[in-house]
Amino acid sequence: MKLNTRISLLLLTPALALGGCTLFETQPEEDPVLVKLDDLDRRMQAIERIVENQSLASLTQRVSAMERQDSELLGQVETLEYESDTTADRQRQLYADLDARIQMLEESLQDRSSRSVMDGGTLLPGQLPVPDGSDQDNYQAALELLKQQRYEPAAMAFQQFLVAYPESELAENAQYWLAESHYVTQMFDEALTEFELVITEFPRSRKVPDALLKMGYCSYELEQWDAARSSLERVTAEYPETTAARLAGQRLERMDNEGV
Repeated sequence: MKLNTRISLLLLTPALALGGCTLFETQPEEDPVLVKLDDLDRRMQAIERIVENQSLASLTQRVSAMERQDSELLGQVETLEYESDTTADRQRQLYADLDARIQMLEESLQDRSSRSVMDGGTLLPGQLPVPDGSDQDNYQAALELLKQQRYEPAAMAFQQFLVAYPESELAENAQYWLAESHYVTQMFDEALTEFELVITEFPRSRKVPDALLKMGYCSYELEQWDAARSSLERVTAEYPETTAARLAGQRLERMDNEGV
């Protein structure tokens, strides 16, 4: 009996061992490294969320600050533009007022100067009889002075006319009357030079015959007999049917009678 019992127990023991393994088997333990990594990952994600939230907040603050600065700058620009426009308007008004006053003064001085010259006043060197007038206005004013036998201001007026209006159609006449102004005051050297300019500067002018005649007269007065004959003979040869040629012939006859 004991032997059978022992045999039964021996046979039963492996079965119990196998059954016990099945009945009492537990879940395997987690890998501590994986647990640690999972924990670190969760912590990292939490930190990233915090950093992202802080960066977004900081960025929002910076954008808000920049928007405020832009608004302030815009306000300053608008203020400057307004002040600039206002200043420009004031300057334009001042310039317009100043320009009007200057024009009034210039017109007053012009009228005063014109009246002064034409009423017997003096004409300053380099001054036109009618400072803001046309070439026609100044030519007529200078010619009027000559008609009034005011030869010195007339000569100055014609001289300044030629400086101011060298391209005027009246320039050739002005040059002739400038020479004539010197001639009638017996400034024969100056007159001779100016009459010669009529011929050299305006060779097609209708004043050329008269200028040649007066050159002969000037040379006669200066006792330059050969030059006088040359000019007078040129008049009779080149402009035979003119009044200047007739007068030149009379002077040549006089010179013959005088033996010069």
